[in-house]
Amino acid sequence: MKRPRGRGRLWTRGEPGFDAAVLATSFNGRDPGHRPKVLVEANDISDVQSALSLAREQGLKVSLCSGGHSWAQNHLREGGLILSMARINQIEIDADARIAKVGPGCWGIDFDRALKKHDLFFPVAHAPDVALGGFLLQGGFGWASRELGIAAQSVIGLDLVLANGQAVHASETENADLYWAARGAGPGFFAVVTRYHLKLHDRPKFVGMKMQVFSRKHLDDVFRWADDIGASVPRSVEFQMVTTPKALGIFKPGIEVLAPVLAGSWEEARQAVRFLDESPIKKKASFTTPLIPISTSLMAIAANVTHFPPNARWCTDNIWTNAPVDALLPGLNRIADTMPPAPSHSLWLNWHPPKDRPDMAFSLEANRYLAVYGEWKRDEDNDRYENWATQCMEGVQEHALGIQLADENLGKRPARFMMDKNLQKLDALRKIHDPNGMFHAWMGRHDEIDSDVGALRQGAGRNE
Repeated sequence: MKRPRGRGRLWTRGEPGFDAAVLATSFNGRDPGHRPKVLVEANDISDVQSALSLAREQGLKVSLCSGGHSWAQNHLREGGLILSMARINQIEIDADARIAKVGPGCWGIDFDRALKKHDLFFPVAHAPDVALGGFLLQGGFGWASRELGIAAQSVIGLDLVLANGQAVHASETENADLYWAARGAGPGFFAVVTRYHLKLHDRPKFVGMKMQVFSRKHLDDVFRWADDIGASVPRSVEFQMVTTPKALGIFKPGIEVLAPVLAGSWEEARQAVRFLDESPIKKKASFTTPLIPISTSLMAIAANVTHFPPNARWCTDNIWTNAPVDALLPGLNRIADTMPPAPSHSLWLNWHPPKDRPDMAFSLEANRYLAVYGEWKRDEDNDRYENWATQCMEGVQEHALGIQLADENLGKRPARFMMDKNLQKLDALRKIHDPNGMFHAWMGRHDEIDSDVGALRQGAGRNE
């Protein structure tokens, strides 16, 4: 993504520069062909209230965009009004109180760098240009989230503008229903967040990475081993397998076994990643790196360079699963064998969530997370690759508990993304706070207020 420049303005469909301004709100280089009637680039809360007033007057449905990192381009709908929050990106840090106030358009890397000056930390997204707005609404799987909790757990308050234009604050003690909904509703949230109030954490004393790379022929061995040890991997380690047509260092199809670690000391980190050196399949690795000190910001930038280049077209999808690894191996092999050219890849994340989370809209996760990211450069390849991710996840759907909203593909494959009771509660709150259905809900369902949640229950699978 490119940072927004200059003061934001209102754009109307048909005027010069409108298409470019609309498409600039999306990280995904694909043009879905949808255009709003109006794009509002908000500079402050008064712009937000004016935009919602315009939407009410003209009967326009509203979609929101903070940084535009939605793979599915959820905010790009036909007709209506897009409200871009990218310019509301202020950062205020109270180091003594260990609290920050940030705008939804703030990039994770900017927040991380600002916190580093105070030796403080927040579990921002792994990609540097993911803005906090959408990241926190969908739950927030960021650095150290296995240990600190998902980022939404560190949201202690939100400043909101409701569909009627009223500005309110939400927290555990004030408008608690909105506070509950904002932590997990994702792009289906029915208000505009203008500022987050965040709890800050001690900054890890050591951050680093250890890696092993295997050739494609060892895929079954790698995933069986990873699954076998997954539950015992320290929570300070983000243990993950990236399958790619062009693995780092070997430049051919392979699996990158990555172990970022955020710990209290170098020695603690060394002990946390020892399982890579003690692995029974280590001899099959093409190479193993030492534990290398590297900041979260540099890891995020490196990931963007190697796996998430700009101006690419993307298709993504994902599942949460507790299925035995042998049941998943046919699908994992099919993903590896049908993958579009690099930097397309799949991610297997050893998650193993804690037994309890705070009560919030976010409510669905499992021991393993599997996501696929298909990438291509040219529009003429759209037909060739645009359904690859959908087909991959349809192939393992029987083993899925559901999905997470960060990598959703709801427009093409409706799937469950929170517990049914939570979705029902969320829809009940929508009727209260957005009774006329001003805000778009998630892709893949009807937007009517009384819509059936059945489509989003599809794919609950056999592992409940």
